[in-house]
Amino acid sequence: MTKHILITNDDGIESDALGVLHDALSAFGEVDVIAPERNWSGASHSITLFRPLRCRPTVLRTGQPAYMTDGSPTDCVRLAVLGFLKQKPDLIVSGINRGANLGDDITYSGTVAAAMEGLLSNIPSIAVSIGAFGANTDFSVASEFTALLAKNILEKGFVHDALLNVNIPHLPRERIAGVEVTRLGKRNYRDQLVERLDPYGNPYYWVGGPAVGDDAEPGTDVAAMRDGKISVTPIALDLTSHELLDVLAKWDWGWTAPVELPAEPDPDEETRGASRRL
Repeated sequence: MTKHILITNDDGIESDALGVLHDALSAFGEVDVIAPERNWSGASHSITLFRPLRCRPTVLRTGQPAYMTDGSPTDCVRLAVLGFLKQKPDLIVSGINRGANLGDDITYSGTVAAAMEGLLSNIPSIAVSIGAFGANTDFSVASEFTALLAKNILEKGFVHDALLNVNIPHLPRERIAGVEVTRLGKRNYRDQLVERLDPYGNPYYWVGGPAVGDDAEPGTDVAAMRDGKISVTPIALDLTSHELLDVLAKWDWGWTAPVELPAEPDPDEETRGASRRL
C-alpha cells in the first residue's frame, strides 16, 4: 500500500528546502506539500480560529506541485489531517528549518509545533532543522538523512506518544561525526534589548542575541550539534513534573471541600404523598 507523506515548514512556501526534501522523500511514498505563504518562525503552536483559512495550489521553485495557505505551520497539518487532502498522511515531516531548534528553542519553534500537531493526530512526525542560515544553505545532506529516518519509520512503525526533533550540522557528509540520540539541553543566549527611534521620534525595540553553546552538557542536543553530530531527540507532550506530584499533594492548601448538608424535604412532594394516602 502506498504511503502518504506530508511536508510542511515554518520558513514559508519559498523555502529552498522544500524541493530537495520532496525529491528525497518521494522514493518512499506520495508526497504532498502544504506550507505557509510567509515565514512563521517563532510562531510556536498557534492556530487560526477567528477567520477563514485560504489554501490554494502553487508550484515550488523547483517545479513540484504544492499548496500554500495564509495560516500557520500548525494550520497546514490540521488542513491535511481534517480532510483537505484525499488521503490522511502516514508521516508528517516539518522542515527543513533554517537554524537549529535545540533545547528551549522548541517551545518557540513553528517547525516543532507542526510536528506536535501531527503527534496530536496520532501520526508519526519529525521536525528537522539545519544549523545554518542564509541563501547558500545546502539541504542535500539533511534531506538524505531525513529520508533515511522516514524510511525506518514507515517500515518499522513508531510510537504514538512522541515525535522526533532532529538537528543536522551544516557540514559535508564526510565531516559529520555521527548520529547521537540525545535529550534536550539548555541553550543560552546573550539576549539584549536595543531601543531605537523611528523617523518620527517614536521608540521601537529589537530583542535577541547570539546563542552560546560552549558549556553544553554531554548527551544533550546542544552538545551533539557543537561536536558536529546529528542530534535525534524524542519529544513527548506530557509536560507534567512527575517529581512534584507527591510533594504538592502534601502541601496545606488552606482549602477544604464544602460540607454536604442533608437535602431539604420537598414540601410539594410531602403534599403529593399525603394526597396518595387519603
